[in-house]
Formats: sequence, structure tokens, C-alpha cells
Amino acid sequence: MTAAYPVIPAVPEPVRWARVFPGAPAQVPEARRFVSRVLAGCPARETLVMCVSELCTNAIAHTVSGVGGVFTVEVELPRDGVARIAVTDAGGATEPTPGRSRRRAADGLAEGGRGLALVAASTSRWGYRDIGPGLGRTVWAEATWPVAVPDTWTQTPPGSRVATLRRDWRGGDGAA
Repeated sequence: MTAAYPVIPAVPEPVRWARVFPGAPAQVPEARRFVSRVLAGCPARETLVMCVSELCTNAIAHTVSGVGGVFTVEVELPRDGVARIAVTDAGGATEPTPGRSRRRAADGLAEGGRGLALVAASTSRWGYRDIGPGLGRTVWAEATWPVAVPDTWTQTPPGSRVATLRRDWRGGDGAA
């Protein structure tokens, strides 16, 4: 005798978009518009548009992408409740670090040097990876938001000792 367990739908393939931009300051607003259009209706849209602005500005200011090069912006929706942006540039001499830049640290009123700190504070997580020596670097940021629990999760398989999960559960005794 086999028990009938609820079927949890397979996670769909991630949805991805990418666009290459010339490494010029005038392209930062274009990158923002690209991300804004792709993420229309996304709860994390404004946060990720701000993040892509910071990451593109860093790519232009701190790598050879800003000296006649290019940078690539990617947007990915890997699963429900998650959106990720990434900027790939020509790579820099130092590792990306949140916080004020060393050269501006003495000036507490400096306008620059806080971009990655803003990205780190605004998103669920962020990171970077070097593509390879002299090949560039990708800096990414990810935002998450709550999603509805599928109705199939509220069912308990017959004979299970696991309590029924309720979508409206608030705490210890279930009181609101």
C-alpha cells in the first residue's frame, strides 16, 4: 500500500536577462532603466535598481571598464521570492569591500566610497567572484521577499506524525 503524498511542484528554471553597456558614466542611467523594466512588478525593484546604479558606477570608476571598456548587467529570478542583479566588469586591483574608500576615510563628509556598504545594507546578501586572472569580476546583490506557502503544504500525509502546517500560524499556541 502506498501513501498519497502531496506533490510539490518542481522549481522552474531561473529566468535571466543580460545586457552589455559601454563603460561610460552616461550608461549608468541606461543600466538602471534596463533593470527597472525587467523587474517591473517585483517587490525588490527599487532596491535592486539602486544597487545596479552603485555597482555600475564602481565598475566605471574602479576598473578598466571605465576606460573604453564595457560592463555587463545581468538580472536573474532564480525562484519565487528572490531576485538577483550582477555587474561584470574588467576587474579591479583590489577586492570589493563595503565601507568608505581608504583615500576618503579622513573626510567624513565625502560623497563617495559608500556604494558597497549601501548595497550590503539594502539587500539580503551580496558577493563577488573573479572570473579569472585578467578576465574580470562579477559583483552581485540579491533581494528576497516573502512568498505564499503552496496550499499543498497544509496537508499531512496519511499516517504521518508531523503536525499539519497552517498558513496562518502565529506562534506557540496559534493565537494571533
